[in-house]
Amino acid sequence: MNGFFTDTTLCIGCKACEVACKQWNQLPADGFNWTGHSYDNTVALSSTTWRHVTFVEHSRPADNTGKDVNWLMLSDVCKHCTHAGCMEACPTGAIIRNEFGDVYVQPDICNGCGYCVPSCPFGVIARNEESGLAAKCTLCYDRQKDGIEPACAKACPTDSILFGNLDELRERAKQRVGTLHERGETSAYLYGVDEETSVGDLNAFFLLTDRPSVYNLPERPKLPQENVLPGFIASLLAASFLTLTTIFSFKR
Repeated sequence: MNGFFTDTTLCIGCKACEVACKQWNQLPADGFNWTGHSYDNTVALSSTTWRHVTFVEHSRPADNTGKDVNWLMLSDVCKHCTHAGCMEACPTGAIIRNEFGDVYVQPDICNGCGYCVPSCPFGVIARNEESGLAAKCTLCYDRQKDGIEPACAKACPTDSILFGNLDELRERAKQRVGTLHERGETSAYLYGVDEETSVGDLNAFFLLTDRPSVYNLPERPKLPQENVLPGFIASLLAASFLTLTTIFSFKR
């Protein structure tokens, strides 16, 4: 099974991955609007942006370098979760796991119902405004069939994005964390590996140096069905309270 390992400590924010993804998959431009989010003019993943480079500017006390801003960058993408909420929510079977183990949307079967959109805990999948169909990263399915790595990984100049066998990537990632710890970067850790969450391991995982929420990632991702029981209990308590209030009102 193949996947991505994204090392944020190597990302320089060049957006080569974004451009390569759009070029290869023939995705339209999203415009160049001033967002106020540093140099980030894409803002988030969408049906027409399958790779998104997040820019995070952190203020920090001035040190001996004279710099008062700490830059964090992350090339975000679909996580191709072990337990994919979008795939479980799809009523037509349009979202499948292909022969490479990737979560793949079949456009010829998708009916545009949109059930998959709120089912993704990472906010990855979206409906295309023109076609009405769900769309997201395919992990360059067509390139994989020809034995070629995905366009984003191929274009990355610093090898921040690595593509390959997941077992090998996870082992390499753990070694990278160990190296960073030896160098004094003790905040480095892996996000999406060996975590006890309902989505399971992520087939596109990350090396981070700050809390997940700083990178606009959920601290503990969970599938929507986890909210069913708490929601039912809350509704039951609310209904019971209203019933008792009504009874006492009539008695008075």
